[in-house]
Amino acid sequence: MPHRNTAENALTHMLPLRTSGPAALAALVLVGCAAPHGVDRSDVAALLERQRGAWNRGDLATFVGYYHPEMTFLGSSGLTRKPADLLEHYRRSYPDAAARGVLSFDILEVRPAGADQALVLGSYRIDRAAPDSGYFTLLVVRGADGGLRVLHDHTSRARAK
Repeated sequence: MPHRNTAENALTHMLPLRTSGPAALAALVLVGCAAPHGVDRSDVAALLERQRGAWNRGDLATFVGYYHPEMTFLGSSGLTRKPADLLEHYRRSYPDAAARGVLSFDILEVRPAGADQALVLGSYRIDRAAPDSGYFTLLVVRGADGGLRVLHDHTSRARAK
């Protein structure tokens, strides 16, 4: 797993050997500025809105572009480990606007899972001739650029009523 720039790591690497006086105070201020601000519901809503917009425009490459390079996706077709493979699956399964329909999401819950990640529970709906809906669990992580990426996605279709 890549090294994370946490406040603890930054403090360990930035503080001088003598930890008193102005140098220690300056180091603590820098660590506070570098610390991640967490992932909240509004961050997740913005990510899902960007994905929804890309899907509804037919831009599946941008939709999948919000997945982390080391992502995993678990759905009815099994486990997918690479964004390129997920994109190929979506292009095969949703070849045109009629198949893609109009996607919408509802966030049911967002649980912090560390300073730069969150567990997201939600539902999706695809409005089309044969509507589709279901549920998803995402693990989203904040990247070095500050943007959120989907590291894991487990999506399940809702049972027919």
